[in-house]
Amino acid sequence: MVIMAVDIDKRIKVEESLRRTLEGLDGEQRRRLEAFHSQKQKVGELAGEDMEFLGELGAGNGGVVTKVLHRPSALIMARKLIHLEVKPAVRHQILRELKVLHECNSPFIIGFYGAFYKEGEINICMEYMDCGSLDLVLKKAGRIPETILSKVTLAVLKGLIYLREKHQIMHRVHVVQAMIIMVDVKPSNILVNSRGEIKLCDFGVSVQLIDSMANSFVGTRSYMSPERLQGTHYSVQSDIWSLGLSLVELALGQYPIPPPSSVQTRSPSASEENHKLMSIFELLDYIVNEPPPVLPAEHFTEEFRDFVDRCLKKNPAERADLKTLMNHPFIKRTEDGQEDIASWISIIMDPGSA
Repeated sequence: MVIMAVDIDKRIKVEESLRRTLEGLDGEQRRRLEAFHSQKQKVGELAGEDMEFLGELGAGNGGVVTKVLHRPSALIMARKLIHLEVKPAVRHQILRELKVLHECNSPFIIGFYGAFYKEGEINICMEYMDCGSLDLVLKKAGRIPETILSKVTLAVLKGLIYLREKHQIMHRVHVVQAMIIMVDVKPSNILVNSRGEIKLCDFGVSVQLIDSMANSFVGTRSYMSPERLQGTHYSVQSDIWSLGLSLVELALGQYPIPPPSSVQTRSPSASEENHKLMSIFELLDYIVNEPPPVLPAEHFTEEFRDFVDRCLKKNPAERADLKTLMNHPFIKRTEDGQEDIASWISIIMDPGSA
């Protein structure tokens, strides 16, 4: 009876969280979020034997992401497999903490179906985005136009604002005092689908999982802010640096550290080779001690260049905060624009192959 009461209480919290989110959405966003939760109700208890492997989508922090068919509900999902060698008590704690993701309801955050453990792996089942991540889009597009990036930026900012507010709510209502939402902003964690929706994924709410995967974050540090590389604790200002760096990469078509201007030729292949020659230690030292990258004035608008510059301040105290960025002319221009992400992505990507 106690367990049932706890489950009912959690369901009420999830429904209340969803209701509050729906109240603040426009008609189309509300319809799509309601449709997702209607589908989610069909899923029930997740189990490995109900999953049919359809293909590999990529690799995330510490795990592989696959495309699967959940046979009982006939839903296509993205399943992240994280191999962890931990004690059963830690494993159970991770699964309990991951349940908080049921309360994350936003048009700008990837939907969560549930998590379970099977044969040494934590399975995290998420909404499937048929056009994949922006790093995959970049490979096909060469570079992403500023008009499209403005829409991407707005979606990421709204996702970060939602997660920050959710973080504050969770601190008040959850017993777990160390509960955090840690975001890993980079092109591979910004997903898009053929309907033109842009969503953040791969953010952490499980302290135990983050601690257990600590060593796996080494490979993603090229997007980390200078202060995080120097050992400072995570903050939303770190996300803003990562957003700025990601925007420069997506706009230029190549990772911008060291900046393309420091390479003898502007050929992308030559620049990629230059990055390969730089060791991880040299790269991290460059991020901490050298000037941040900038966008060339001859190719990008003043609003976009200023937005990026405000994100890429080495000192986090000088970096723009989320509220300032939401009121920036680059974003205000975006909100008034009619750029069709769905049409553009359909030209670049074949959703059926994602």
